[in-house]
Amino acid sequence: MLSLEDNDILCRVGAGTPMGGMMREYWIPAVRSDELTAPDSAPLRIRLLGENLIAFRVTSGKVGLLQNSCPHRGASLFFGRNEEDGLRCVYHGWKFDTTGACVDMPSEPAESNFKTKVRANAYPCIERGGIIWAYMGPRSSGEEPPLPDFEANMLEGGQYSLYTIFQECNYMQGWEGEMDTVHQAFLHYGSERPQELQPATAGFYIARQRQAKFSVIDTEFGTSYGAYRPAEDDTYYWRIAHQMFPFYAMIPTGTLGIEVRFRAYVPVDDDHTICWTITGRNGDRPGREGLRGTGGTQRAGGDPAIQWLPNTTDWYGRWRLTQDPRNDFMIDRELQASGKSFSGIPGGARPQDMAVTWSMGTTYNRSREHLGTTDQLIIRTRRRMLAAAKAHRDQGVVPPGVDKPEVYRHRSGGVILPRSADWWEATQDLRKAFVQHENLAPLIGV
Repeated sequence: MLSLEDNDILCRVGAGTPMGGMMREYWIPAVRSDELTAPDSAPLRIRLLGENLIAFRVTSGKVGLLQNSCPHRGASLFFGRNEEDGLRCVYHGWKFDTTGACVDMPSEPAESNFKTKVRANAYPCIERGGIIWAYMGPRSSGEEPPLPDFEANMLEGGQYSLYTIFQECNYMQGWEGEMDTVHQAFLHYGSERPQELQPATAGFYIARQRQAKFSVIDTEFGTSYGAYRPAEDDTYYWRIAHQMFPFYAMIPTGTLGIEVRFRAYVPVDDDHTICWTITGRNGDRPGREGLRGTGGTQRAGGDPAIQWLPNTTDWYGRWRLTQDPRNDFMIDRELQASGKSFSGIPGGARPQDMAVTWSMGTTYNRSREHLGTTDQLIIRTRRRMLAAAKAHRDQGVVPPGVDKPEVYRHRSGGVILPRSADWWEATQDLRKAFVQHENLAPLIGV
């Protein structure tokens, strides 16, 4: 059970909060590259860690991220003219470059040097692998930490797929959903029956025994777990995954050693999140061809049932699914009663996950919970996050992974191991990123 005070520390991400302060030490996925398609294109409203910001790509191709309000009189820079390597406020013509420097002030006398004394708050941006990363932390320009070494965001030739989903709840609710591998056997595959599945497959092992046993460890990047079920007489089927500071997850779906993927639950503010899923193209993944793509395709597991609403220009208008609380996620009670779908919610895992995590409210009061043995990873990750946020607040301790990008060089997924094996030691090679495993047989199923 979590105290209300610790619940607030975990969930509140605004400037001046312990968690918000800690998160600002990291580079954060802020904007998709395909949202700012061309130099001098229209500015974009984004909200990140509770701040209203304007993103824009200037003539040279660089991306800027400025405060929403013009430093002059507070008019929104969203209405600005993006031209000649800067964003010009339409109210009085003040122009700012990507660093926030005022480079033109036509409303002042020509001999005035006032423009040299005015700056807009700006955050450095780096573009890599279809993601525009922002640094909102305290380090000065040129002294920022390195980007995290996520393999799926570093592949040559753009061999990746990327999709984003807006969620109307606190980032912890979605992120903790990734920590909960047991729900997959119920929410997503509760209607599966072992007698209807191919024996000796991942799906078969899960359907045969829905509950799992856990091993959870602290790691240099956060926490990791192995959830295991009996496979054959002398083996276990393990689902191995990672929770990475400050809001990343590598889920256990697919085959360990082949899957190249990470998710990010990026806080828009305390009550809204954008979930990023980035998957690298690496070998064969039976049944998961829909995840393949080049250059950032907006797809979710290749499931055509998932649909996005058109993006709008308001603060909460990007990457919304057609399924949401206003239509009960399109739940089909007849489908649920038929036994063909455990939840009755169409569209696959993403809308099913969203339905349950949003139904908790925008920020759930965790002091009401009753956690069991299968919630070990949630408990352990919360403790690590709280300890890191408090150490950063009280002693200025740099949180895990900020200055060690190599700690993110991991893979996750499923694997069959002898029952006598130590899961962490036995999978040391398979968990390594940037490795091409030859003759690795993919697991069939989830």
